[in-house]
Amino acid sequence: MSISPDALIHPGCRIENSSIGPGCQIGAEGPVVMENCQLGRGVQLKGGTFSGAVFLDGANMGPGAHVRAGTILEEQAGGAHTVGLKQTVLLPFVTLGSLINFCDILMAGGTSRKDHSEVGSSYIHFNFTPNQDKATASLIGDVPRGVLLGEKPVFLGGQGGLIGPARIAYGSVIAAGGICRKDILEEGMLHVPAASAEKTAPFEAGRYGDIDRVVKNNLIYIGNIRALKAWYENVRALFIRDEYDEAVHNGAIANLDLILNERFQRLEQLAENVSKAWKQAEPAPFNLSKHWKDEVDTMASSSLMTDIEAADKSDYLAAIQNLGTGARAAATAWLQSIVDETADLQNLRRL
Repeated sequence: MSISPDALIHPGCRIENSSIGPGCQIGAEGPVVMENCQLGRGVQLKGGTFSGAVFLDGANMGPGAHVRAGTILEEQAGGAHTVGLKQTVLLPFVTLGSLINFCDILMAGGTSRKDHSEVGSSYIHFNFTPNQDKATASLIGDVPRGVLLGEKPVFLGGQGGLIGPARIAYGSVIAAGGICRKDILEEGMLHVPAASAEKTAPFEAGRYGDIDRVVKNNLIYIGNIRALKAWYENVRALFIRDEYDEAVHNGAIANLDLILNERFQRLEQLAENVSKAWKQAEPAPFNLSKHWKDEVDTMASSSLMTDIEAADKSDYLAAIQNLGTGARAAATAWLQSIVDETADLQNLRRL
């Protein structure tokens, strides 16, 4: 355990096996229980329970938080009071309101604290199905463009929800009070979810709808997590300043591996469930190739790395925002190639 001498830890906190960087404040509005977490500079965790999570510089959470393993909050991302997170990745500036359950999701978008993706209060990401599977991770924005901090923000209106696995494009606005049950793939669109019609009908367990969409969205999500891991290994690794940064970096890599393993397992379980459900039908909808989890090439181009290596390593956000047009295009192309290779439906073997 490593705690910076100038970190402020209020009475009533219990901290185990964690790294806490300079300028952090823990427990300002209530007790904090923390284990196996890594915090960068200026992180504020005001109250709640935190286990196996990583918080980069300036990340913050309000009181009553329940943050579990696999979570990464990048620079200046955070949430207000009573927010539940698990295997949640928020890229810089993404802001969550209060009373939110936002597990198994990656969200990007925005350029600053004044121009950021936002989730309204009382929002839920629905990540468990009546068929008891969790191949339901959702992607809001993406990694290939999101890491460059130049995209339009996404707004998810309060008192609403998103049914995973879904993909939501940059610039999307989903109206408050509705449940989004579809992908929004065209950028800059307002979506007003229709109210559900009252209905009572027999329920047959094991019935699956658009399984191709579910599988495709899962593969794209996995590709984005692989791309983010490559970004950490190739780019963020160059911005490590001290032991606290190193702990955060290693913790983030470990959490991305945890997310990948979880997504692999959930999609394989879905394949097994669908195979059982379709045992009387031919052909079965899909079967995963035994090679689908193989590693992909994650080495960045030399032209991109030349620009990255020349950047000021003391301020990650400024360095990324100041990249030239050529370097930004190279970064997106590289990361998108990782997503595309993973999401290629040749990874599926039709029976």
